[in-house]
Amino acid sequence: MKALQLLLPMVACLAVKVRGKIFSRCELASILKRWGMDGHEGYSLADWVCLAYFASNFNTATVTLDSDGSSEYGIFQINARTWCADHQSQSKNLCSISCHDLLTDDIIDDIICLKRAAAGPEGLDAWNSWRDHCRHRDLSYWVVACNL
Repeated sequence: MKALQLLLPMVACLAVKVRGKIFSRCELASILKRWGMDGHEGYSLADWVCLAYFASNFNTATVTLDSDGSSEYGIFQINARTWCADHQSQSKNLCSISCHDLLTDDIIDDIICLKRAAAGPEGLDAWNSWRDHCRHRDLSYWVVACNL
């Protein structure tokens, strides 16, 4: 049964034509800055870039199965249980988006959903990858050489 649970998200991704992309650090930082993420909800641009690196290694096609049976999608690993609809699990779909739309090279919808998710009471603490690798650290490396 566990093997089936692990295979379902992968099969679903193969069944849908996905044009993922692996962004460079500075390319992502530039897009995030353009979309007003520097300072959004009190987080620096470096926080958002660090989150994307540790969540997905800057890969928009990343899908991760969580221990609770839900999946996370895209460059920011947005959870299907709350934020998007993956048609595999019950979802609140608070971003009113298909999770598969988060797997493409166009990350504008990802950023819009991320803004909504980060405005919640936990902020970026809702992401284990940010808590474990970015919180309370000097993150200047992530953007210092990007000429923003």
